[in-house]
Amino acid sequence: MHLPIRYRFLRSSTFAAALAVIGGTAGAQAVHPPTRPTLIVFLTVDQMRAEYVDQWSTQLSGGLARLAQHGAVFTNAYHDHAVTETAPGHSVVMSGRFPRSTGILRNTAGVEDPQAPLLTSRDLPASPYRFRGSVLMDWLRTRDQRSRGLSISRKDRGAILPMGRAKQSVFWYATSNGEFTTSRYYGDTLPEWIRRVNSRRFAQRHAGGEWNLLLPANQYAEPDSEPMEHEGADFVFPHVLSSDTVRAALDLPFTPWMDELTLDAALEGVNALRLGAGSATDVLAISLSATDYIGHRYGPESREIHDHILRLDRSLGAFIDSLYKLRDSSAIVFALTADHGVTSFPELAARRAHRNAPIRYDVRPAVHALQSQMRAAGLDTTAIVLDGPLVYVDRRRFAEAGVSPDPILARFIAALRRAPGIDRVDRVRDLAARDTIHDAITRRWVHMIPPDSPVEVVFTPVEGGYPADAKIAEHGTPYDADARVPVIFYGPWFIAGRYAERALVVDMAPTLARVAGVTATEHLDGHVLERALRPENRQ
Repeated sequence: MHLPIRYRFLRSSTFAAALAVIGGTAGAQAVHPPTRPTLIVFLTVDQMRAEYVDQWSTQLSGGLARLAQHGAVFTNAYHDHAVTETAPGHSVVMSGRFPRSTGILRNTAGVEDPQAPLLTSRDLPASPYRFRGSVLMDWLRTRDQRSRGLSISRKDRGAILPMGRAKQSVFWYATSNGEFTTSRYYGDTLPEWIRRVNSRRFAQRHAGGEWNLLLPANQYAEPDSEPMEHEGADFVFPHVLSSDTVRAALDLPFTPWMDELTLDAALEGVNALRLGAGSATDVLAISLSATDYIGHRYGPESREIHDHILRLDRSLGAFIDSLYKLRDSSAIVFALTADHGVTSFPELAARRAHRNAPIRYDVRPAVHALQSQMRAAGLDTTAIVLDGPLVYVDRRRFAEAGVSPDPILARFIAALRRAPGIDRVDRVRDLAARDTIHDAITRRWVHMIPPDSPVEVVFTPVEGGYPADAKIAEHGTPYDADARVPVIFYGPWFIAGRYAERALVVDMAPTLARVAGVTATEHLDGHVLERALRPENRQ
């Protein structure tokens, strides 16, 4: 049987096994590192709340535990932009710039590209053509063209955006066939090692598989009987994957197995591409998506998300163990963050706060009134379009019709402000003149919208609010529940400890650039987190 690389080495991910492999974690951190790393491993856990690791720390013994206990952990870390979704978040992690600079404003305008069909699946075509500027991978190659990168994820945007526009090895999982693929932006054929991963038919072999609790049920404080989860269907353990192989490929992302597959594929790629084996600094970007799928379906306070984090911890432990068997641990630096957090189900939040009514908002009446006004003025209703909290205005269409958009827009803004559950409605042109130091919401909106964007109005719901028709756990607001994420660095270039100073995700790329000895090719929004660096890496 042809086993994935991870299983050829260490299957145990306990600290005892980890210490045996690398001669002790403390020792690995204390050795004198080479001038710069030969491999940067950047882990983005999709929809991971900052508190998850501390919340279940006594039950963690693998990779999350190792990074949190022996890394440089910033306990007060955030995304500092307003639309906290997957595409904007992934555009930030390795660029050191806010979405106003990367140009990635929402998932709906993220990586979809009809000119970049996928090689081996019917999933949507995708490329980074909307992405603006550079990322860490570009800065490394500016110094040494031998630097190479691999980015892999369940999601296309999770794989594509950390690499920016760089044409490196970029792959993601296609639900239409349960295989990793890429688009013609990156190449015309899949490499042999990815075909080898796909040939194992991981999703199909898990058809009919049962996701049960890792620990005894009494080790989980969360109730397993909350009908808010999964719209009232299949919200109690165990969860059984469909025995139909097509359906199993679709449902695999909603299980911890998705991250296991992603990590196994990443190791296969490291071995095949010889990442970290040369003198240049290579990059391995891994976006782990199962936390997002499970979190959306069951919510952040669910027994499912608890069990998944425990399993992710062990999978990461096995991954690190195996990577250290492939490459010198003293030449590898790890960084871990999330693309966003998540807001609790409002009904559960209301119950905990002893409120009668959950917070839900509905902007559809205001939108219907807006569309009626535009039709009455002889305008196509797409002249003003809502995309989530963003209001796009096509002034060219108004000019062609000889109609001023401002009175219509003013009435629409007034209607939005009257809608229950809406906290504020802002004109983008007015935001920069307001207090961006003490007003986090204003500052995050300023960091969100490019100056040449047709977005003219943005609205913000009350904190904790959900759309009226939302059936899954939600994120995407400027509030801390969605913006606060883990930021962790691990490797001999960093001083292990917990740092209470405020840190931003945009600070991660410039910090890694310092460790790698390269300079960004453009102005960055982030800054080097000097305190976490060993003295020889500070300026």
